[in-house]
Formats: sequence, structure tokens, C-alpha cells
Amino acid sequence: MTRSVAVEGLDLDVPVGGVHGFLGPNGSGKTTTIRMLLGLIRADAGTMRLFDQEVPKALPEVVGRVGAIVEQPKFFPNFSGRRNLTLLAGAIGVDPKLVDVVIADVGLADRAKDRYRGYSLGMKQRLAIAATLLKDPDLLIFDEPTNGLDPAGIREIRGTMRGLADRGKTVLVSSHILNEVELVADTVSIIARGRLVASGRVTDLIGAAATTAVRVGVPDPAVAGPVLAAQGWSARLDGHLLVVEGAPDPGRITQVLAGAGIFVNELVPVRADLESVFLELTAGQGPGTHAESADHAPHGRRAQKGGAE
Repeated sequence: MTRSVAVEGLDLDVPVGGVHGFLGPNGSGKTTTIRMLLGLIRADAGTMRLFDQEVPKALPEVVGRVGAIVEQPKFFPNFSGRRNLTLLAGAIGVDPKLVDVVIADVGLADRAKDRYRGYSLGMKQRLAIAATLLKDPDLLIFDEPTNGLDPAGIREIRGTMRGLADRGKTVLVSSHILNEVELVADTVSIIARGRLVASGRVTDLIGAAATTAVRVGVPDPAVAGPVLAAQGWSARLDGHLLVVEGAPDPGRITQVLAGAGIFVNELVPVRADLESVFLELTAGQGPGTHAESADHAPHGRRAQKGGAE
């Protein structure tokens, strides 16, 4: 009998302030980690700390400083956005005057009187974020906040997260939309099979994966390929373009091809991005590949030194 371990040996540090992307393939343990951190499920071993307090033991002391959206929140469909938040403010003992403040923070002031049932998915998600802001948390945790949203809705949520970070909040966002994370995140952690495989500033991770590859457009790639290969460079076809690696600089490519009577009509350096870094680090590490004997593994989950301050 085998038992899968969702999270094991994960050493996760979230810097104070800014947006931190929490990335990994489906089934890599992202949601499990967030649920353990919030005390929604129990870890079998290891320690986790929020604001230098061990959780879940100290959750009652620190939960007021944390706002989280892990599942789709429930609002009354026939009540307005403002009415829903006013009821929530009363339930958690927050000054109702803050309702209009958080509504403005997420850009819903002009739709606050509209019924929740008429909101778009993006507006519903922004109202959920407004609900988390009622207690003015220092840390906000969003699990796949842009799921199901159209491009406009994704852009709105991205702007909301960036705005919160610019006000000094710490935003931890789990997402599989890598280009969106690259646009909004300052730092990221990438996990696979419940383990950390990379962490750091987005610019540093992308910079470390910098490539000298160049996309080259020529009238006949089949003729140009052998000419480039004769220089000791690799040249592979990518659509109608050649991807050339190994050349000292793009100008040398045009020089070699021109010498063979082949003239370049397109020359674009290949830019590393977060998606290419992610795919390289997590290749072959999808769900269902990490299992241990039930005699040696803890029951289902293991967390190690997860922290946010």
C-alpha cells in the first residue's frame, strides 16, 4: 500500500511587502499548503509560522492580520455589494464606515448599490477581496483569484493586487496563469511534488535563464539551416522561423547568411520569461508522481517551515 504525500520538506519564505507568486503544476501542493497555513487542514509534521507565531497553535492571535480567499465566498445574491459587506462588518465587529473605504479600494464604488447577482465574475472576486480588507490585514492570501475570469477581469484583479502591495500589504497569490504572475509579482516560489524547486525575485530567476537564442526569418529555412549549422550553431525550425543558438551575436548570423546569398527578413532575440523558467524547473513533475510507503510516510500531508512575516 502506498500513500501520497502532498507537501514534504517545503521551506517557504514570503518576504514582507509586495506580491509573492506561489507557483506549481496542478497537484503540486499549493492549495494544500495554503489550507495548512490557515488551519483548514492539519499537517502531519513540521512547523509553520505567520508573523513569527507558530500556527495553527497561534492562529487566534494572528488571524486578524490575515485575509484569505481560498474558496468562492458566499454572498446574498439579492443584496447589494455594500449591503453584503455591511452585514459582514457587523458580524466580525468592524466599523461599518470601513465598508465604503474597501469598496473604493477595489474599484467598485460606482457599482456598490447594485445587486450581487448582477455582478460579473471579476466584480464578484473584487467584492471578495473587499471583504478580506475589512479587518485591514497585513497579509492577503489568494488561491487562484483569476480562475474563470475574462481578460478584462484578470487585468482588474491584477491591478487590485498591485495596488494593495503598493500600499505596504503582503500579497501571496497562487496561480497557474504565469504571464499574469510575471506582470504583478515581485518575488515567486515554485514548487513541484510538494517541494520547493526555486525561489527569489522574478527578475533574478528570469535573468538566470537568459538565452542567446535568436529567431531568424529567411525565405527558405531549409537552405539556411545547414549554413548556420556549419558554423557550429544549432538551428531548429519553429513555425516559419529558425531558432538559432550558439551564435556570438545576432549580427554574426546576418553576416554568415548574407555571405551565402541568404538575406534575413526577421531577427528577434528569444527572451526568457517566467513561463519558460517554470516549465524547465517542473518538467515531468506533475501530480501523482510522489508517493511513499505507508509504513514510513505521514498521513497525507507534511509541512516544513512555511512562513510569512
